Amino acid sequence: MTQAELAAHLHLSQNRLSEIERGRGSFTAEQLIVMLTLFNVTVSHFAPPPKENEKELSVQAHLQNALARLGATQLREMDGVLPTERVAELDDVIRETLFEGNPRQLTALAPVIVRNIKQISLRRSWLRLVPLDLQRRFGWVLENTLEAIRIEQSGSLRRAVALRYRRAATVLETFLSAPPAVLERERAAPPDLLDETARGKVTVDLLEATASAISHRWRILTDLQPQDFTEALRAARD
Repeated sequence: MTQAELAAHLHLSQNRLSEIERGRGSFTAEQLIVMLTLFNVTVSHFAPPPKENEKELSVQAHLQNALARLGATQLREMDGVLPTERVAELDDVIRETLFEGNPRQLTALAPVIVRNIKQISLRRSWLRLVPLDLQRRFGWVLENTLEAIRIEQSGSLRRAVALRYRRAATVLETFLSAPPAVLERERAAPPDLLDETARGKVTVDLLEATASAISHRWRILTDLQPQDFTEALRAARD
């Protein structure tokens, strides 16, 4: 594409486009959207590659915003962070959180799953996670979410919330009642060290000693408990 052709698409004169290319001005938001569409690229294509620590913060920020939009309303959506193609769909948000999420974001999956239970195909999500070896983390989150719902159901709930919880509990119970052989195969796998603060055998032994029954079932080494998921569910309740 020539400079004149691009200028015509952007409704600019060729001289003005030339000035912008030399750093003497900037495009409007509307013109940027035209270019994204025209060249079939994302906003990140025009941004400099982030430094390693900035990249990690960016991933966490995108995850937090995606979780907040999908129902984890206890998380504050961060300003100035645009959604990316990595976290554009519900399955992607679940996958990215299981892989890179911090403890607060992992527990935030509980209200996200409950809120979107009608849109989630648990079997499809599970199968997509198998090649990444994240299916055990998924099962662990689902069982913790189910336990959190049961804890919440023991208290007083508004009718709309109670119905939402009942529907989610039914779907989760059905999925988690898989043939015993399936779960036994997962339990035979090596432990999955979810807690990145564990630095040696002493810490790992402590995690094993204090892990919940659910964590033991799924062979997940973490100090996160069902109560942590319950608190996330309660905090996001409207």
